[in-house]
Amino acid sequence: MKRIYADYNATTPLAPEALEVMLPYLREHFGNASSVHIFGREARAAIDDARVRVAKLLGAQEGEIVFTGSGTEADNTAIIGVVRASRKRGRPHVVTSSIEHHAVLHACQYLEKAGECEITYLPVSRDCLVDPVDLQKAIRDNTVLVSIMSANNETGTIQPVKELSAICRDRGVPFHTDAVQSFGKTTVNVNNWGVDLLSIAAHKFYGPKAVGALFIRRGTKVDPLLFGGSHENDRRAGTENVAAIVGMAKAAELVIAKMGEEQCRLFGLCEKLASGIAERITGAHRNGHAQQRIANTINFSFEGCEEEGLLLGLDLEGVAVSSGSACAVGSLEPSHVLKAMGLPHELARAAVRFSFGAANTPADIPMILDALARVVERLRTFTVKEA
Repeated sequence: MKRIYADYNATTPLAPEALEVMLPYLREHFGNASSVHIFGREARAAIDDARVRVAKLLGAQEGEIVFTGSGTEADNTAIIGVVRASRKRGRPHVVTSSIEHHAVLHACQYLEKAGECEITYLPVSRDCLVDPVDLQKAIRDNTVLVSIMSANNETGTIQPVKELSAICRDRGVPFHTDAVQSFGKTTVNVNNWGVDLLSIAAHKFYGPKAVGALFIRRGTKVDPLLFGGSHENDRRAGTENVAAIVGMAKAAELVIAKMGEEQCRLFGLCEKLASGIAERITGAHRNGHAQQRIANTINFSFEGCEEEGLLLGLDLEGVAVSSGSACAVGSLEPSHVLKAMGLPHELARAAVRFSFGAANTPADIPMILDALARVVERLRTFTVKEA
């Protein structure tokens, strides 16, 4: 049986070119980048070079890039770090959206529960979009941060980041965006967007796992989360993962170099799948904005089905997909994103996210449609019998 991987938003395979540049730093160039001898200097030079390259791709200065252990750590650092750096101003207030990745939402909830700040959670439309007017109304005199993702990981919907950040700039409030799902899929430039903090994760664009980066605009005050050394210019203690950082820079350059052509190709695959679903499967509902989205992502709910049955059924048919964030696996609750969009419970718990990538081809679409049609029919038949 041919297996089709259609879960690239969860993670991507490591690019061979990224692995190739990583290997020397897993073997002969194994030094600690904080050591002053030749082994350490080799490691430090590799990190410095990677920082310059990643900064260039983001439109940032090299001193504004902090390497982290993940996109989650980058998000946590941005939110918790800004709040704690603002404590002298009284009880801080943070604005975020109800559809953020849990790396943002759980960080906000943690601060809220600990009494360290107040949080406002902005609603979204049925298309999964934040209304800039709602942000304008939510900002207070004690607002110290606004954090709104650039592209939703479940629906792919792209938020109006430039417009949102402009509102924050006018009010003197730092703006953070989680760009984990958008980097490599759409143009990400910190100056064009006007953001003050931005998070990315290497394994979402064919880089290694357990490495990410946080852009911190010069002058933005952020307290560190980790202590124990002066690494990353005193902003993130811990011996750097040199091989992963080098691999991340290489993967980032590769994905940006072919982004235009590749994203056009993936958009076509998604639309071909959407047309096929509309033709072959009744009771299918598309979730999220149909056009204002990252090109590789499409989300559907299927009446009379349940998420677990859809995922397991498709897996048995050789199609690997997800219901949403891979970080929420095991949860019995429907997607918080789809609930925030106003989907009824029965549709929110019957959703499948298809996210395509490098290995997918037009030949995959008929196979996915055949498998999906069989699974949906079986689940609906079983539901009718149960009733």
